[in-house]
Amino acid sequence: MKHIFLNILFSIGTLSAVASPNEYVVTDFGATGDGKTDDAAAVQKAIDLCSANGGGSVIFPSGKTFMCGPLKMASYVDIHMQPNSTLIANPDESVYTVSAFKDNRGEGMMWLYGEHIKNFSISGTGRIDGNAVAFMGAELDDSFELKPVTDFDPRPHVLTIIDGEKINISDVTISNSAYWTVHLVGCTDVAISDISLLNNLKVRNGDGIDIDHSRKVRISNCYIESGDDCICLKNRREYEEYGPCEDIVVSNCIMTSRSCAVKIGSENMDSISRVLFNNCIITASNRGIGIQNRDEGTVSEVTFSNITLDCHLFSDVWWGKAEPIYVTSYPRARGNHKDAGWRFPKGATQGKCGEVSDIRFININAVSENGIFIGCETPGKISRVTLDNIDLRLNKTTGYPGGVFDRRPCEGEGFVSAGVFGLYLENVDDVTVRDFNVDGTLHPAFISDSNLELK
Repeated sequence: MKHIFLNILFSIGTLSAVASPNEYVVTDFGATGDGKTDDAAAVQKAIDLCSANGGGSVIFPSGKTFMCGPLKMASYVDIHMQPNSTLIANPDESVYTVSAFKDNRGEGMMWLYGEHIKNFSISGTGRIDGNAVAFMGAELDDSFELKPVTDFDPRPHVLTIIDGEKINISDVTISNSAYWTVHLVGCTDVAISDISLLNNLKVRNGDGIDIDHSRKVRISNCYIESGDDCICLKNRREYEEYGPCEDIVVSNCIMTSRSCAVKIGSENMDSISRVLFNNCIITASNRGIGIQNRDEGTVSEVTFSNITLDCHLFSDVWWGKAEPIYVTSYPRARGNHKDAGWRFPKGATQGKCGEVSDIRFININAVSENGIFIGCETPGKISRVTLDNIDLRLNKTTGYPGGVFDRRPCEGEGFVSAGVFGLYLENVDDVTVRDFNVDGTLHPAFISDSNLELK
């Protein structure tokens, strides 16, 4: 009887180690996990079969590193990264041939990508690694050099989902992107939660999460470090068929950036509206919260509340001059940038900027080397901005020269030399300020040529 019981236990243990019918372990499809062999073909087989069979989990086992070239995601698939598993990008630039922006090949290629998919997720506590430094030039004091390109930039974005529905990303660590990290285009019903997104702070264009022409997006409980913007809302011209960006909620996140931790724009050819950022911490960033409208699109009904932040000056490689809050609308600069032909409407050689309105900043506690900047090209482009219960402490912490606000990218002079003030306004109407303290002083000196209502 004792032997029969032990045999039953052994059998149960053996069965539990076998993958269930809806689990597809990539090593069962020939993936080596040695970190040297390109396992993309084997992993793609697992993804395709999982989707074709009605869905399930594609599992990357613990303790292994799977080096892969581009992988195409599919509907009904959960990419599951077991603890201590790694999926890392192949460092060979030649394998990246699918553009992240359609015919515009000047802003990077795609590594992990999917188009017209639904019910797709990434889960687990393993790591997805973009292998960023492999695609960089020489390391400098403030950044990495970008390798010279003409109309083709081989740097891979980590994850791009185009026209996705019901997308979930949770728990994983995503790191070392050579370009944008998570790019959601034309997606609906997205939840990103409890991830660590850890990029090299010297990698330019290394955005964290880019929400592009997407709706009903929730980002919560995430920790994000990025050389470029941590979370950015936009409407890129290449994907104009997907319409506005709206109904976005970001909560309980911690962010660090060498550019702008939270940014709306600069690419915005449609409308961005109904947005809430709440209960977030921004630390050691070049700029805190930024609305940077540079195209004909509009920004409206945006609230930032209960945010603690500190900003420091960094070199001019990075946009921003330690502005804790930044609301702007200026026409985009013309130039000979590698993708300049994609910045303006078809046939146009000069852009125009849309209106920014109904923007609220509530309960913001900031320490920074600079003050708040709100500015636009002509009166009326920015209206109905409210600053309510703002506590700002001006604190010089670096050796970079201060007293400058940054308009880039814009036509004409990119910098405003104005000195350091709690609030600097340029051509702005309808700004309401309530309970604004700078260094413990209520209603400090302002620079303004606009209608400013103090309460």
